[in-house]
Amino acid sequence: MSRSLPLNLEELKQNAKVKLYIEGADKYLEAIGYTEHNVRHATKVSDFAGYILKELQYPEKDVLLAKAAGYLHDIGNFLGRQNHDQHGALLSRDILNDFDISIEDTIRIMGAIGIHESEDIGVHDPVSAAILIADKADVHRGRVRNPSMVSSDIHDRVNYAATESKLTVDAKAKTIILYLMINTGISQVIEYFEIFLSRMIVCRKAASALGCEFQLYINDTRMA
Repeated sequence: MSRSLPLNLEELKQNAKVKLYIEGADKYLEAIGYTEHNVRHATKVSDFAGYILKELQYPEKDVLLAKAAGYLHDIGNFLGRQNHDQHGALLSRDILNDFDISIEDTIRIMGAIGIHESEDIGVHDPVSAAILIADKADVHRGRVRNPSMVSSDIHDRVNYAATESKLTVDAKAKTIILYLMINTGISQVIEYFEIFLSRMIVCRKAASALGCEFQLYINDTRMA
Protein backbone atom coordinates (compact mmCIF):
# COMPACT_ATOMS: atom_id res chain seq x y z
CA MET A 1 0.00 0.00 0.00
CA SER A 2 1.25 3.47 -0.90
CA ARG A 3 2.94 5.44 1.88
CA SER A 4 0.83 8.43 0.85
CA LEU A 5 -2.33 6.72 2.08
CA PRO A 6 -3.51 7.54 5.60
CA LEU A 7 -3.58 4.03 7.08
CA ASN A 8 -3.11 0.35 6.39
CA LEU A 9 -6.47 -1.44 6.21
CA GLU A 10 -5.09 -4.83 7.22
CA GLU A 11 -3.43 -3.31 10.28
CA LEU A 12 -6.76 -1.72 11.17
CA LYS A 13 -8.52 -5.08 10.94
CA GLN A 14 -5.92 -6.66 13.21
CA ASN A 15 -6.13 -3.91 15.82
CA ALA A 16 -7.03 -5.38 19.22
CA LYS A 17 -9.70 -2.77 19.93
CA VAL A 18 -11.35 -3.34 16.57
CA LYS A 19 -11.53 -7.09 17.13
CA LEU A 20 -13.00 -6.72 20.61
CA TYR A 21 -15.54 -4.08 19.58
CA ILE A 22 -16.81 -6.14 16.64
CA GLU A 23 -16.99 -9.28 18.75
CA GLY A 24 -18.80 -7.47 21.55
CA ALA A 25 -21.24 -5.83 19.16
CA ASP A 26 -22.16 -9.12 17.52
CA LYS A 27 -22.62 -10.89 20.85
CA TYR A 28 -24.97 -8.17 22.05
CA LEU A 29 -27.02 -8.28 18.85
CA GLU A 30 -27.20 -12.05 19.03
CA ALA A 31 -28.55 -11.78 22.57
CA ILE A 32 -31.40 -9.50 21.45
CA GLY A 33 -32.19 -11.58 18.36
CA TYR A 34 -30.66 -9.46 15.59
CA THR A 35 -29.07 -10.79 12.43
CA GLU A 36 -25.34 -11.43 12.15
CA HIS A 37 -23.09 -8.36 12.52
CA ASN A 38 -19.69 -9.99 12.88
CA VAL A 39 -16.48 -9.80 10.83
CA ARG A 40 -18.28 -11.15 7.76
CA HIS A 41 -20.72 -8.21 7.71
CA ALA A 42 -17.96 -5.71 8.47
CA THR A 43 -15.87 -7.09 5.62
CA LYS A 44 -18.79 -7.14 3.19
CA VAL A 45 -19.71 -3.50 3.88
CA SER A 46 -16.04 -2.49 3.67
CA ASP A 47 -15.66 -4.26 0.31
CA PHE A 48 -18.92 -2.85 -1.09
CA ALA A 49 -18.05 0.71 -0.06
CA GLY A 50 -14.59 0.53 -1.58
CA TYR A 51 -15.96 -1.04 -4.75
CA ILE A 52 -18.52 1.75 -5.23
CA LEU A 53 -15.96 4.55 -5.05
CA LYS A 54 -13.32 2.69 -7.02
CA GLU A 55 -15.73 2.02 -9.89
CA LEU A 56 -16.75 5.69 -9.88
CA GLN A 57 -13.05 6.59 -10.09
CA TYR A 58 -12.76 8.45 -6.81
CA PRO A 59 -9.23 9.01 -5.45
CA GLU A 60 -7.50 6.03 -3.88
CA LYS A 61 -7.58 7.73 -0.48
CA ASP A 62 -11.38 8.06 -0.63
CA VAL A 63 -11.63 4.36 -1.47
CA LEU A 64 -9.48 3.47 1.54
CA LEU A 65 -11.40 5.74 3.91
CA ALA A 66 -14.65 4.16 2.75
CA LYS A 67 -13.25 0.67 3.36
CA ALA A 68 -12.09 1.66 6.84
CA ALA A 69 -15.41 3.28 7.74
CA GLY A 70 -17.27 0.26 6.36
CA TYR A 71 -15.27 -2.12 8.50
CA LEU A 72 -15.86 -0.07 11.65
CA HIS A 73 -19.42 1.10 11.02
CA ASP A 74 -21.22 -1.20 13.49
CA ILE A 75 -18.79 -1.27 16.42
CA GLY A 76 -21.08 0.96 18.48
CA ASN A 77 -23.57 -1.89 18.85
CA PHE A 78 -21.69 -3.28 21.83
CA LEU A 79 -22.99 -0.24 23.77
CA GLY A 80 -26.56 -0.97 22.67
CA ARG A 81 -28.55 -0.82 19.47
CA GLN A 82 -30.00 2.64 20.05
CA ASN A 83 -27.68 5.38 18.77
CA HIS A 84 -25.08 2.77 17.82
CA ASP A 85 -24.06 4.88 14.82
CA GLN A 86 -23.10 7.87 16.98
CA HIS A 87 -21.47 5.63 19.57
CA GLY A 88 -19.50 3.92 16.82
CA ALA A 89 -18.30 7.23 15.43
CA LEU A 90 -16.89 8.22 18.81
CA LEU A 91 -15.31 4.81 19.38
CA SER A 92 -13.69 4.97 15.95
CA ARG A 93 -11.77 8.07 16.96
CA ASP A 94 -10.27 6.15 19.87
CA ILE A 95 -9.18 3.46 17.40
CA LEU A 96 -7.85 5.84 14.78
CA ASN A 97 -5.68 7.55 17.38
CA ASP A 98 -3.56 4.39 17.22
CA PHE A 99 -2.71 5.25 13.60
CA ASP A 100 -0.85 8.09 11.93
CA ILE A 101 -3.96 9.60 10.36
CA SER A 102 -4.91 13.26 9.98
CA ILE A 103 -7.80 14.80 11.87
CA GLU A 104 -9.43 15.58 8.51
CA ASP A 105 -9.43 11.91 7.50
CA THR A 106 -10.53 10.87 10.98
CA ILE A 107 -13.51 13.24 10.74
CA ARG A 108 -14.53 11.79 7.37
CA ILE A 109 -14.53 8.25 8.78
CA MET A 110 -16.36 9.35 11.92
CA GLY A 111 -18.94 11.21 9.85
CA ALA A 112 -19.64 8.21 7.63
CA ILE A 113 -20.12 5.94 10.64
CA GLY A 114 -22.19 8.52 12.51
CA ILE A 115 -24.90 8.84 9.83
CA HIS A 116 -25.07 5.29 8.46
CA GLU A 117 -28.39 4.60 10.22
CA SER A 118 -29.91 8.01 9.56
CA GLU A 119 -32.96 8.36 7.33
CA ASP A 120 -33.27 12.15 7.30
CA ILE A 121 -29.83 12.95 5.96
CA GLY A 122 -27.93 15.37 3.80
CA VAL A 123 -24.97 13.55 2.29
CA HIS A 124 -22.02 15.76 1.32
CA ASP A 125 -19.11 13.29 1.42
CA PRO A 126 -18.63 10.38 -1.02
CA VAL A 127 -17.28 8.23 1.82
CA SER A 128 -20.53 8.66 3.76
CA ALA A 129 -22.61 8.00 0.64
CA ALA A 130 -20.76 4.78 -0.11
CA ILE A 131 -21.24 3.49 3.46
CA LEU A 132 -24.98 4.17 3.39
CA ILE A 133 -25.42 2.10 0.24
CA ALA A 134 -22.97 -0.63 1.17
CA ASP A 135 -24.60 -1.32 4.53
CA LYS A 136 -28.08 -1.60 3.03
CA ALA A 137 -26.84 -3.91 0.27
CA ASP A 138 -25.86 -6.76 2.62
CA VAL A 139 -29.12 -8.69 2.50
CA HIS A 140 -28.71 -12.46 2.50
CA ARG A 141 -29.93 -15.61 4.22
CA GLY A 142 -26.46 -16.23 5.64
CA ARG A 143 -27.08 -13.43 8.13
CA VAL A 144 -29.94 -15.31 9.82
CA ARG A 145 -28.71 -16.96 13.01
CA ASN A 146 -31.70 -19.23 13.66
CA PRO A 147 -33.68 -20.29 10.56
CA SER A 148 -36.40 -21.74 12.79
CA MET A 149 -37.39 -18.17 13.69
CA VAL A 150 -38.21 -17.06 10.14
CA SER A 151 -41.92 -17.72 10.55
CA SER A 152 -42.22 -15.32 13.48
CA ASP A 153 -39.68 -12.60 12.68
CA ILE A 154 -40.09 -10.55 9.50
CA HIS A 155 -36.45 -9.37 9.45
CA ASP A 156 -35.17 -12.93 9.64
CA ARG A 157 -37.75 -14.05 7.10
CA VAL A 158 -36.82 -11.42 4.52
CA ASN A 159 -33.09 -12.02 4.92
CA TYR A 160 -33.54 -15.80 4.80
CA ALA A 161 -35.62 -15.51 1.63
CA ALA A 162 -32.80 -13.60 -0.12
CA THR A 163 -30.91 -16.41 -1.84
CA GLU A 164 -28.73 -14.11 -3.95
CA SER A 165 -27.63 -10.49 -3.67
CA LYS A 166 -25.30 -8.52 -5.91
CA LEU A 167 -24.27 -4.88 -6.03
CA THR A 168 -23.05 -3.46 -9.34
CA VAL A 169 -21.83 -0.02 -10.39
CA ASP A 170 -21.93 1.24 -13.97
CA ALA A 171 -19.82 4.38 -14.08
CA LYS A 172 -20.74 5.22 -17.68
CA ALA A 173 -24.48 4.87 -17.08
CA LYS A 174 -24.14 6.49 -13.65
CA THR A 175 -26.12 3.72 -11.96
CA ILE A 176 -25.71 1.76 -8.75
CA ILE A 177 -27.83 -1.37 -8.86
CA LEU A 178 -28.76 -3.87 -6.14
CA TYR A 179 -29.93 -7.22 -7.52
CA LEU A 180 -31.79 -9.57 -5.18
CA MET A 181 -33.26 -13.02 -5.71
CA ILE A 182 -36.00 -13.68 -3.17
CA ASN A 183 -37.63 -17.03 -2.59
CA THR A 184 -41.29 -16.01 -2.49
CA GLY A 185 -42.17 -19.34 -0.90
CA ILE A 186 -40.46 -17.99 2.22
CA SER A 187 -41.27 -14.30 2.04
CA GLN A 188 -43.35 -12.25 -0.37
CA VAL A 189 -41.65 -9.31 -2.07
CA ILE A 190 -44.03 -6.91 -0.30
CA GLU A 191 -42.46 -7.88 3.02
CA TYR A 192 -39.11 -6.64 1.77
CA PHE A 193 -40.60 -3.20 1.26
CA GLU A 194 -42.35 -3.27 4.63
CA ILE A 195 -39.00 -3.19 6.41
CA PHE A 196 -36.61 -1.82 3.78
CA LEU A 197 -38.52 0.97 2.02
CA SER A 198 -36.94 3.69 4.13
CA ARG A 199 -33.53 2.16 3.49
CA MET A 200 -34.08 2.23 -0.25
CA ILE A 201 -34.97 5.94 -0.03
CA VAL A 202 -31.68 6.52 1.78
CA CYS A 203 -29.84 4.61 -0.94
CA ARG A 204 -31.39 6.85 -3.59
CA LYS A 205 -30.24 9.96 -1.71
CA ALA A 206 -26.74 8.55 -1.28
CA ALA A 207 -26.47 7.53 -4.93
CA SER A 208 -27.60 11.00 -5.97
CA ALA A 209 -24.77 12.48 -3.89
CA LEU A 210 -22.41 10.35 -6.00
CA GLY A 211 -23.99 11.62 -9.20
CA CYS A 212 -25.74 8.29 -9.79
CA GLU A 213 -29.18 6.73 -9.86
CA PHE A 214 -29.92 3.88 -7.45
CA GLN A 215 -31.90 0.96 -8.87
CA LEU A 216 -33.30 -2.12 -7.17
CA TYR A 217 -34.12 -5.36 -8.98
CA ILE A 218 -35.91 -8.22 -7.25
CA ASN A 219 -36.26 -11.51 -9.13
CA ASP A 220 -35.18 -9.78 -12.34
CA THR A 221 -37.90 -7.11 -12.09
CA ARG A 222 -37.02 -3.49 -11.50
CA MET A 223 -38.62 -2.16 -8.31
CA ALA A 224 -37.00 1.26 -7.97
